[in-house]
Amino acid sequence: MIPTPDLSHLSARDYESVYEPAEDTFLMLDALEADAEELRSMDASVFLEVGSGSGCVSAFAGKILGSGTLYLATDINDQACDCTRRTGLQNKVDLNTIQTSLTDGLHPRLRNAVDIICFNPPYVPTMSIEASEAQGLRGIEGSWAGGSDGMQVTNVFLGVVHELLSPTGRFYLVAVKENNIPEIQNRMEKLYQLKSKIVLARRAGREHLSIVRFEHVSPSSI
Repeated sequence: MIPTPDLSHLSARDYESVYEPAEDTFLMLDALEADAEELRSMDASVFLEVGSGSGCVSAFAGKILGSGTLYLATDINDQACDCTRRTGLQNKVDLNTIQTSLTDGLHPRLRNAVDIICFNPPYVPTMSIEASEAQGLRGIEGSWAGGSDGMQVTNVFLGVVHELLSPTGRFYLVAVKENNIPEIQNRMEKLYQLKSKIVLARRAGREHLSIVRFEHVSPSSI
């Protein structure tokens, strides 16, 4: 069993401005742990977490993949970037943090180069203007306010993730029932030839959480 990263260095004050790990976070950890043997066999060169928050997921990935992987973590919130950096130090994983919206500015260098991508997006359905304002504020609100169907931010990244993913790469996405997961799966395969599977699902209060894993469709299956 892979231990949950040590987050004892983060305080209640940190969590006033940065998303505190919750059921969705731990479901992502469980999905990565379930795939740990396969992930290690990939000899991943680059790992990327989009919207890293506390850095819990990235630090956990570091325990699976080891020191031979480059770890990148983005967040629009500067305080989240700081927490992620500190979580890397606390857990002896070299996490490289980048303050940006999703992966803005990274595509030229990372085109088809990222082996593992994790994204726990703001998936809670809200008014569209609320999601836009939350992203503009670059604070904790941006970690949960998802706009119409909870997909406003997620859809932006879904339109570019294929540009980043390596030929044998994997993309892990947190989604809830309200996001219309079957539609996401159909769209990603039709538009970008990314097949997918729900690898874990769990109910947390009123939320039906799922981890969807995407991979390129192999030429033989087209």
